[in-house]
Amino acid sequence: MDTKYLDLLTEKYTSEEKVVTEIINLDAILNLPKGTEHFVSDLHGEFHAFQHVLRNGSGNVKEKIKELFHEELSKKEMDEFATLVYYPEEKLQLVINTFENNQLLYKWYANTIEKMIRLVSYASSKYTRSKVRKELPKQFVYIIEELLYKKDELDNKKDYYSKILQRIISLGQASKLITGLAYTIQRLVVDHLHVVGDIYDRGPHPDKIMETLMDYHSVDIQWGNHDVLWIGAYAGSKVCLANIIRICARYDNLDIIEDAYGINLRPLLNLAEKYYDDNPAFRPKLNAKREEIGEENILQITKIHQAISMIQFKLEQPIIKRRPDFKMEHRLILDKIDFDSNTILLHGNTYQLENTCFATLDPNDPAKLLPEEEQVLEKLLFSIQHSEKLARHMTFLMKKGNLYLKYNGNLLIHGCIPLNEDGSMKTMELNGKSYSGKKLLDVFEQYLRESFSHPEISDDLATDMIWYLWTGENSSLFGKKDMTTFERYFIKDKAVHKEQKNPYYKLREEEETCRSILQEFDMNPDHGHIINGHTPVEEINGENPIKANGKMIVIDGGFSKAYQSKTGIAGYTLLFNSYGMQLVAHKRFISKEDVLQTGTDVLSVKRVVDRELQRKRVMETNIGEKLLEQRDDLQHLLEYKYKVR
Repeated sequence: MDTKYLDLLTEKYTSEEKVVTEIINLDAILNLPKGTEHFVSDLHGEFHAFQHVLRNGSGNVKEKIKELFHEELSKKEMDEFATLVYYPEEKLQLVINTFENNQLLYKWYANTIEKMIRLVSYASSKYTRSKVRKELPKQFVYIIEELLYKKDELDNKKDYYSKILQRIISLGQASKLITGLAYTIQRLVVDHLHVVGDIYDRGPHPDKIMETLMDYHSVDIQWGNHDVLWIGAYAGSKVCLANIIRICARYDNLDIIEDAYGINLRPLLNLAEKYYDDNPAFRPKLNAKREEIGEENILQITKIHQAISMIQFKLEQPIIKRRPDFKMEHRLILDKIDFDSNTILLHGNTYQLENTCFATLDPNDPAKLLPEEEQVLEKLLFSIQHSEKLARHMTFLMKKGNLYLKYNGNLLIHGCIPLNEDGSMKTMELNGKSYSGKKLLDVFEQYLRESFSHPEISDDLATDMIWYLWTGENSSLFGKKDMTTFERYFIKDKAVHKEQKNPYYKLREEEETCRSILQEFDMNPDHGHIINGHTPVEEINGENPIKANGKMIVIDGGFSKAYQSKTGIAGYTLLFNSYGMQLVAHKRFISKEDVLQTGTDVLSVKRVVDRELQRKRVMETNIGEKLLEQRDDLQHLLEYKYKVR
């Protein structure tokens, strides 16, 4: 061991007793059962549905209540109590209004606090006291610990405990205590949260999801293609910027740009009003009824949608030309238009164009931006990069995020590992070097972080690479040959709309492929799993989210309302505790008010993915590896400083 490092440790552990105490403490923690991991994916701005899943721990709260109170409470009473844990402020208000006198209310308070304390004790049974203390509401820590760890076989302190409860209620603190205990339970039933990509786009409140994640006690993120698009826009990519505005316009979510992040769209609207009219191909997919939005607003969104789409198509062309390694020359789409006949030549076939909006295109140089378009882009980019709220969110995404994560024996990745038809790793050449598998993803992440570090540069390889991650054939986030956005807007023939998936999405059904991928990432294929998002599982058509003999688990089941008619459910989540893995399917979340009235959890079947033969302990986890290192360092310190072996 480095003696300088040991000397530094000595400054923290100033006596032999302190070193020994910490070694004993670490040994004890290492032998506790591992905490529960909670996996979610493809949230797509659906804040309220995500909040509910987070509050109920994908059914984990209800499970604890059933285990603890099944002999005392009816199903209805357990549902009521669970709802109180999920939404304490709102449920308390509803309950309090039902009592006719204070005596009955006091009795309910006392009974409820007692049940809450018991549930906290049960949910915290595999944590140390110090960890539980950190999760308790600060203003009630002393009181809760007195009630939580009470032991009075001789009844000497019975009046003492009774008086604590009486004074809490008489001083008007019961509701605050119950609320604090409810949030403590929510935190204790899940030790760590994994977000396997796509927080942004389609749904209305990705910013609120980000705020929730920033306040969450323990979380990591595997970037999705939509997340990377937003990172790219903030990092200086104008084509990524155009894409996020186009998608927000398409899904009637421009409020995210304007209201949530304070981006001024007035210059873009002025440009759109000048050059574009109504166009059925660009009308938004409305979140509300037409009459609520108003025809004038719908027309404005339609014009903005066209203006930013044409800017996007123009911006793509020079990137393709200056990056031959991307091999995207066939996507020089604007060069393939015959403006006289209003047709386009694709894949050797000529197609008629419809719903065109080419007013700003120069047939002799279709990729050239108008001076007005350049000015609008500069203003938008300045506004994006000077949004304080967006800066906080993107910085958090970079801090907590990665393209993939190896965690407790499992590989978490949003999209895919690019493969060839034979299952071998697909190779991409960049600057004369070939990359595939893990090395390809590592170089992608390296470029992304480089671009984020230099937001003032908008056209270097690192920034162009973020756009490639959104749309490129070898991107681990896109996973398709081409993105056919242009074709979907302007060509009627749906055959050219189809986006050919990477062979990964077929081969991931095979156990051999999944084992090979786990080995590529230096992971144990006998015990590991790949946990995937990105592609909605069509359960309605019989598709199974558990694939390859349990080695592959796909948890995108349709949080986004746009996908729910296709999937038949409203998302999957995954739980991994010391006993094994369970996949949870979710019915459509209607509203918080519906849950408060009905007590339903919008959960369907839980499926066992993998049951541990022997209960997993902390020492077998990523955190355990770090704790083992700390323990070994302290053991060396004991030998070095105090000559104790």
